[in-house]
Formats: sequence, C-alpha cells, structure tokens
Amino acid sequence: MPVNPLLAKLENILGPGGVVSSEALSERATSYWNPAPTRALALLRPDSTEQLSQVMRHCHEHGQSMVIEGGRTGVVAGAESRAEDVIISLERMSAIESVDEVGGTAIIQGGAVLQTVQEQLAEQGFLFPLDLGARGSCTIGGTVATNAGGMNVLRYGMMRHLVLGLEAVLADGTVVSSMNQMLKNNTGYDLKQLFIGSEGTLGVVTRAVLRLFPLPASRQTAMVAMQSFDEVVRLLRTSQAELAGTLSAYEVMWNSYYRAVTEPDGHRPPMDRDHAFYVMIEAEGADPEADELRFNRLLEQTLESACIVDAVIPKSDAERRALWNVREEFDAILPAFLYDVSLPIRDMPAYVDGLSDDLRARWPAVEFQVFGHMADGNLHLFVNPCEEGVSQSDCDELVYQRLARYQGSISAEHGIGLEKRAWLSSSRNVQEIRLMKSIKASLDPRGLLNPGRII
Repeated sequence: MPVNPLLAKLENILGPGGVVSSEALSERATSYWNPAPTRALALLRPDSTEQLSQVMRHCHEHGQSMVIEGGRTGVVAGAESRAEDVIISLERMSAIESVDEVGGTAIIQGGAVLQTVQEQLAEQGFLFPLDLGARGSCTIGGTVATNAGGMNVLRYGMMRHLVLGLEAVLADGTVVSSMNQMLKNNTGYDLKQLFIGSEGTLGVVTRAVLRLFPLPASRQTAMVAMQSFDEVVRLLRTSQAELAGTLSAYEVMWNSYYRAVTEPDGHRPPMDRDHAFYVMIEAEGADPEADELRFNRLLEQTLESACIVDAVIPKSDAERRALWNVREEFDAILPAFLYDVSLPIRDMPAYVDGLSDDLRARWPAVEFQVFGHMADGNLHLFVNPCEEGVSQSDCDELVYQRLARYQGSISAEHGIGLEKRAWLSSSRNVQEIRLMKSIKASLDPRGLLNPGRII
C-alpha cells in the first residue's frame, strides 16, 4: 500500500501513539449517537499546542480537511467525519494547568473531561458550574466550541459566560492566544467570542481560562408535581423570588417524558405517574440552616396553595442522584429523533400541544416526549414516528415550521452541526448568515475546518 506523504509527515511530528490508523478507527463507533464505524484517513492526537500548530499547518498546505473531535456526545453530527478527513482529538491535552485561588479562575486544556474538571476543582473548594448529562465524556474544548448550556444556566449562564480567555489554533496553524484572566477587559474586539459556539469551524480551542465559584456549603433538591403549565410558571417565579438568588436549576418534564422513562424497564418512579408536569428544583447556598429553612418554607407554601400537588425530597446524595437520573438518563425512549429548541416560556404549551397534534396527524402511532430547562427557554423533544421509512428530515419540517410561528430558535444549546444546516435560515436572517460566511472565509479561506458545519 503506497505511503501517504502527509500522514508520514504527521507521524513524524506526533511521534509514537500520535496517529491512529483508519483501520483501527473502523473498529469504533462514529459517536455516542451513531454506531456506524468511524471513517477517516487517520485520527491525530497532539500533546501540545505547538504540535497541533504544526499538524494544522501541514494539513493546510496540503488542502487536507480536518474534523475536530471532543467527547463525541454532540447530537447534531458536528464531529462526524468522512473517509477523506483527518480527525483531530485533544485527548492527550487534558491537564488543569493552574488554579488562581484568589482570582477564582483556572487554566484548563481543551481535552480535559468536564466531570474530571468538576471533581478535581471541588477538591480545592471550587465549583465549576457547567453541568450536563454528558459530563463524563464531553470535553472543555468541546463545550467551549458548542457554547454548552446544561442544568445550571439559570444561575451561572452558558459556557460563554464562564470563559474569560482562551487559546485557539487557526486552520493554517496560527496560534491565537487571548488568555485573559480578568472579568473586565474592554480592549477592542473580544476575540474569544469568535470561537465560543463556532463548533470548530474557525479554530481549535486548546486552552481556556474558566471562571470558578466557591463550592456551595448547602444544596437543597426536590422533585415536585403540578397539574398545569400555569402552575409550573408560578412556581418558577415564586422560587426566583423566595430563594434569594440561590436557585440553580429548574428542570421541567412533561408527563409524556416522565411516564416513558419510568416504565418497568426504566427508572423507578419517585412519585405517581399521572401528574401533568414534574419539576426538578435545586438551590445552592452558603448558609445550610437558613437555606434549608427557606427551601422547605417554599415547598410548604406552594403545597398549601395547591401550586404543587406532590413533592419528593432526597435524604441522601444517592437519593438525589436517583431523582436527577430520571431527568438525565433517557435511554429507555431511544431510538428517537432528538430536538433542542428554544422559544418564549409563554408560548411553550401552545407549541408543544400544536406540535403533538401535527405529529399525530402525520403518524398516528407516534411517540412524543418533552422535557426542558424551561427557565432559560430551552426544550428538548423526542420524536419516534413508529413507522418504517421515516427520515429525520420529514420530522424536521413539522418541528421547525411550527417553531417559526413563535420566533423560536432551532438550536438552544446543541449547535447546528451537519443536521440543522438546512434550517439555519429559519433562525438567522440573510445579513447574519452573510456575515458568518465572511468570518469563516477570513479565518479558514480554504474551508478545511469542520467542512459543511453551520453554513
């Protein structure tokens, strides 16, 4: 078999273990969501920014397309490669380089796994608040590139709000180091924002300066049940007012979702399965006694007023984890088409009910489940038409056309990737898309980084 001169050069740059062959890749799944074998010329594993810069410079000179890979848990096919691509993984760049205990920041490499970062920082008394179900697989670089959200957006914001500075390598190997460590820095364009949420199309994030917070001294959690969406909104408003800024998560599950994941082969149902809505509510604070009193008072008052009709309060970390698993672990309802949308809270009931009618009119046996972060306008939808030969594009049409009536976004936190590119114009206007293309052409004129993503 003839030697590929580019791969030979890359092997020389990366050294032993730095290049994984296409044959070896064929034995692993494309992603968490796609069991098909990985297709690529090779997987490249640099162990430093300098190595990555050399790799990308040589790929650029040879016109070699590059697909950037994180934890491979993204749901829009953003990291799926073709046979002619090389994959770049930062799995060997996973260190927490430093922690500034005074300034409350940490410098972390792009390949670090989120859960590992959370646990190591907790040992030093710090909270890194980004949290999502894929915490055990997703990487810091991936969460920056996709502007990840998750459960704590209500209090701490998305990844964009947690990054003070970063380092990235452009398509031609140029290293852009903007490692700002201050909360305030108004010195011209905020260059890090170009890369946050760009899904690896503008550069590869190798290091990030992340904001840290004191580890909470108290945590209160409950799962509550309600009979109407109006009560769900009422509890949200009351919680935001009564919990004095400690409310960190407010996750809503429609009955359809709760029933589906608590079937006999799923989670044990913490409460009756016939309520219309279920909410995971969590608060974190600094005064355990006062925080618990305030949280319990909120539950008592809302029970007395019939805002909520049932509540479960965990008595241990294990019980808390079991409650959260109902919300986070949904393998029982797969396979299904997964959607991530956002729209005004006031329009959520009309959108969900109308979409349910649309889906059942098209596919009478359809299975349709809904949950969401809600407080930040984000809903996740699962659709299984339960019919042969139905493609996701058939379902996209119903989901996104109805969403457009409410000026919603086709992607709240998962990005565009390959799957949503055809629908981008329903959430972004012509001028915005033209500007995005201009930025892409400026930073990656040969279109080598994650080709075909977003625009």
